[in-house]
Amino acid sequence: MGMTMSQKILAAHAGLETVEPGQLIEANLDLVLGNDITSPVAIHEMEKMKSQTVFDKDKIALVPDHFVPNKDIKSAENCACVRNFAMKNEITNYFEVGEMGIEHALLPEKGLTVAGDLIIGADSHTCTYGAEGAFSTGVGSTDMAAGMATGKAWFKVPSAIKVVLKGKLNKWVSGKDVILHLIGEIGVDGALYKSLEFVGEGVKELTMDDRFTICNMAIEAGAKNGIFPVDEKTIAYMEEHSKKAYTVYEADEDAEYDQTIEIDLSTLKATVAFPHLPENTHTVDSIGDVEVNQVVIGSCTNGRYDDIKTAYEILKGRHVKKGMRVIIIPATQDIYLKAVEEGMISAFIKAGAVVSTPTCGPCLGGYMGILAAGERCVSTTNRNFVGRMGHVESEIYLASPAVAAASALTGKISTPDELGL
Repeated sequence: MGMTMSQKILAAHAGLETVEPGQLIEANLDLVLGNDITSPVAIHEMEKMKSQTVFDKDKIALVPDHFVPNKDIKSAENCACVRNFAMKNEITNYFEVGEMGIEHALLPEKGLTVAGDLIIGADSHTCTYGAEGAFSTGVGSTDMAAGMATGKAWFKVPSAIKVVLKGKLNKWVSGKDVILHLIGEIGVDGALYKSLEFVGEGVKELTMDDRFTICNMAIEAGAKNGIFPVDEKTIAYMEEHSKKAYTVYEADEDAEYDQTIEIDLSTLKATVAFPHLPENTHTVDSIGDVEVNQVVIGSCTNGRYDDIKTAYEILKGRHVKKGMRVIIIPATQDIYLKAVEEGMISAFIKAGAVVSTPTCGPCLGGYMGILAAGERCVSTTNRNFVGRMGHVESEIYLASPAVAAASALTGKISTPDELGL
């Protein structure tokens, strides 16, 4: 029996010729990731171990991003814990305020993730790096501690779902619409502990930022990971950002999949996930008027350059509707700087939006945009559970940057097409 891309990466890192779905393996890690919420727990667990040193100071990334800059004493103490650990262990890839970013946008930008890598992170959206042809997945803080100490982790080899993409996206339709459509089709547990493996001629039509967004939300379908084949766009991105050697793995022709799903990109429309699950999807043209109070454009899902540029193209020279709160958060300092240099930030401010330094902030209901009872937010983030962004009686509507920006202008869920753009 042939192997999928994910299975080949796992086999190689376990030193095995082949692996099968359900098999338990121990594999060597290329990178272990933690943030300011999950790392302190892992650090305290490491303190209980006989070996309290890291396996490789170059293969650990610590990225304070959830409550950074610190919002209160507890978040400051968490960051101090991470900072002290990083200094003590001489962690190469520790990113302080001023050089940090939202972890899943920052690591590829810094060249720390490449094709063929096996990556774990104490954050569920670690599956983002599958866009580069890596096997990456979220783990608990205890597994992070073991990974930092030993450079190894246990895995149950996942079976896979093949997602065949064909056609080309229409204007203002993006990777966010693709993954929301898929989650709407299969549900939040439709790929439970499986690998979502994207293939087909439509792949070449997607930008790298589209692919990062799609893999980022694989976990919202219950998947262990999402992964794309390595093509010319992938190689160009890696060669621009990284000096690491990479390995290209391709699925065998006789690889077995639990299910095959076909998506014609040309038929997709702007899609929104209604409260309170990412699977509760509707196309914008089918929902009528849904008035909103706030818009958030950012996060590890949609705070990349393409996302910020899309918002700029819609908001420049216009003004958000009176009474709307619009928060724009570039995902990294480099993206922020590029937006400054290209005049995007001044356009956002003139449009009546506020712009924040990189932070996860509002996505997890941390700060920088908490909702009151009865308020509605269109957000480019990844989860819309009850109370996710504030009060349990608030509502989150997940959408693309294009829909979010258009909605900021109208005060209701809208598409750029409705504005004649």
